[in-house]
Amino acid sequence: MDRMASVQADPPRIGLTGGIGSGKSTVAAILVDLGAVLVDTDAIARELTAAGGAALPALAQAFGEMVIGPDGALDRERMRRLVFADATQRQRLEGVLHPLIGLESDRRAQAAAQHPLVFDVPLLAESTHWRRRVDRILVVDCEESTQLQRVVRRSGWTEEAVQRVIAQQAPRSSRRAIADAVIHNEELTLAKLQAEVAALWAHWLPPA
Repeated sequence: MDRMASVQADPPRIGLTGGIGSGKSTVAAILVDLGAVLVDTDAIARELTAAGGAALPALAQAFGEMVIGPDGALDRERMRRLVFADATQRQRLEGVLHPLIGLESDRRAQAAAQHPLVFDVPLLAESTHWRRRVDRILVVDCEESTQLQRVVRRSGWTEEAVQRVIAQQAPRSSRRAIADAVIHNEELTLAKLQAEVAALWAHWLPPA
């Protein structure tokens, strides 16, 4: 479904979101192949929390040096346990990371000049800030049971761990409610998924 009746003169700014295991990253890669510039907020978060990352001093101050691993990067597993156990810890983490992610996203968007932009934002449905920054929202969706199977297969996590992540994310209905288009990535071959994304991209991309 497409709520945007008119085509804008500027290249579109598309917000891409979906639950863990939905296939969102695959769709992002397809969009890049079609000519989009991708701003991946998860990738930015990983860079910020890698060894020497800009977020590490603030994270150490907020949570203690224990959250920094022996390699000098954020101990992601320890942090995951903290935020799953205590919602206030999650809010504290977001308070450190989200402003930094926003600044770096802006920098990358400005560097893209007149290229179409895709912002890959897992928490887009939870954030009015991100919804105001994009022209259209694309949601990649699938059944929760499919999410569970995919993540267990690719990551080696337990089903319980995956279910905790799913429970922390917005419900599927909330994501679909804000969407201009939904790709139902259920039993789609890669070729069919590529075709669906390409058709939507051709519809949304302004004429040259």
